[in-house]
Amino acid sequence: MHLLAALLENPFLSSYDGRSSYDLAHAVSDNRLVGIWRLMRGFRWTYLAATVTLGLGAFARTGTYLWLRYFVDEILNNSPTISTLFLVALGFLGLALIQGGFTFLSGSLAAKTAESIARRLKNFLFDHVQRLSFTYHDQTSTGELIQRSTSDVEAIRRFFADQAIGAGRILLLFTINLAAIASLNGRLAILSILVIPLIVIMSYFFFRRVSKAYEAYQEQEATLSTALQENLTGVRVVKAFARQAYEIDKFERENWEKFQRGKRLLTMHSLYWPISDILSAGQMLAGLIIGALMTINGTISIGTYLAYGGMIIWLIWPMRNLGRLIVQMSTGLVSYGRIIEVMRETREPMQTGREVPRERLRGEVVFENICFAYEGSDIVLEDISFRCEPGQAIALLGPTGSGKTTLVNLLPRFYEYTDGSLTIDGVELKEYSRKSLRQQIGIVEQEPFLFSRSIRDNITYGVVREISEEEIEHTAVAAAIDETIQSFPEGYDTLVGEKGVTLSGGQKQRIAIARALLKDPRILILDDSTSSVDMETESLIRGALQRLMEGRTTFIIAHRIQSVMNADLILVLDQGRIVQRGTHETLIQEEGIYRRIHAMQTRIEDALEEEIASVSV
Repeated sequence: MHLLAALLENPFLSSYDGRSSYDLAHAVSDNRLVGIWRLMRGFRWTYLAATVTLGLGAFARTGTYLWLRYFVDEILNNSPTISTLFLVALGFLGLALIQGGFTFLSGSLAAKTAESIARRLKNFLFDHVQRLSFTYHDQTSTGELIQRSTSDVEAIRRFFADQAIGAGRILLLFTINLAAIASLNGRLAILSILVIPLIVIMSYFFFRRVSKAYEAYQEQEATLSTALQENLTGVRVVKAFARQAYEIDKFERENWEKFQRGKRLLTMHSLYWPISDILSAGQMLAGLIIGALMTINGTISIGTYLAYGGMIIWLIWPMRNLGRLIVQMSTGLVSYGRIIEVMRETREPMQTGREVPRERLRGEVVFENICFAYEGSDIVLEDISFRCEPGQAIALLGPTGSGKTTLVNLLPRFYEYTDGSLTIDGVELKEYSRKSLRQQIGIVEQEPFLFSRSIRDNITYGVVREISEEEIEHTAVAAAIDETIQSFPEGYDTLVGEKGVTLSGGQKQRIAIARALLKDPRILILDDSTSSVDMETESLIRGALQRLMEGRTTFIIAHRIQSVMNADLILVLDQGRIVQRGTHETLIQEEGIYRRIHAMQTRIEDALEEEIASVSV
């Protein structure tokens, strides 16, 4: 009991808080059974205790039948007294309590192990996915990652809670009852296991088939999850274009494929059960008949036959269930393999490299013959060279797909350039650690993302230090959003919907700008950050940014000339190359893309002003 208490008070279980920092890299293995064993590190003694208590419960169950034999053959034949019968009843009751108590304890310990492993695995996967590269996320659907972090982890939880411990229970019951039957009569023991090899062979056959069918089913479920996730995320677009029928039809096709694969999987299960039932029932019936004939012939006693009749049930039917569990265990092993595929992915080494000294970072950025291409695709950027002095504003202009966003994504090392040299303050970019580098860079994306939290939480998201209310409001004023926030009933405590759906595009954009400005980065990236605001608001933001950009190196991606005309250097990109460079005054004099864009936007603005003037008159 002292050992059991020690196992129940496993220090690892009491000290482990489930944080994602726990390293599960040791669980990666080509052998899935080895990987499952490694996954149990820290919980093996608890699971061993579950197995030991399970064995004690199985001994108690078999002991009940041996006690029945003793009662029938020894006590009933000797005219037992009331006290003797009372003691016999206490024996049966005690064995039942022992069996029930140890069975409950075993299930409790197994469940504790399964839930702890599932909790740790989910935490690790969430942490791991957060640290994977942008390239990996570009190539992997969100629904697939959700499926592996939820459904597949749940399959592993069931593996430890029910299937693995259930298989151990079956093997213990088989071993204990076979030994007990052999102690009663050797011939009965041999006759009772003739069908077992057939059940094992059949189980192995179904195990291989079900593994493949289950893997195909899980892959289709991930596809269905992706379709659902995309539809819910883009529900406004679906409704705006009245494409509900199209989306429903697409979902029904994917759901039908999932139904077909699920039916195929369940058909395999349904084929296994009747075959195993027939074999098991035939084996048990043959054993009972032969045992009855042996009792009639006087080879065995009535008590022995009664004990045998009870034990053969717990010998044959558990083995029949072993086949079922082996088939079900295949789902856990398949899910382990799917999770390991994610765990094998290499994390971004966030801490590796030189720390960026915030107080000494000047913001000098130099591109020299930079080239970049996504894996397996054509070159996106080619021979990009320019110099940005500390505090300068660099504007990037060009048609869609010209490589503007890709270029600025090289700075925080979202992607690694394939050739050339990119330095910040004279140090090669790849020598800086990603974490400290990104702490110095503020980004306002083209499509801002807001969390389902308060406006205050969204503005302060990128800052780890204590922030005063005055700082938050000052930043919001600079981003031309404070007045709008103050008009909400709950002000800065107003909760925004998923992805900021309760706010307009311009409001989301300005909150994202405030979030970047509050971070006070040395390098600021504005990826077309004024595209979703009206001209009046854009003018306010530009004025605020001009003041706040002083002493800060800024990269501005924009399509409106007015947003870039005050930049120190304007780079015009086309098909991944810099085709023009200079200030607004110099570029407006040159033939090229910049002049054509300026002329076109000027005509549009003049026409708009004329139309407004005519309406007002």
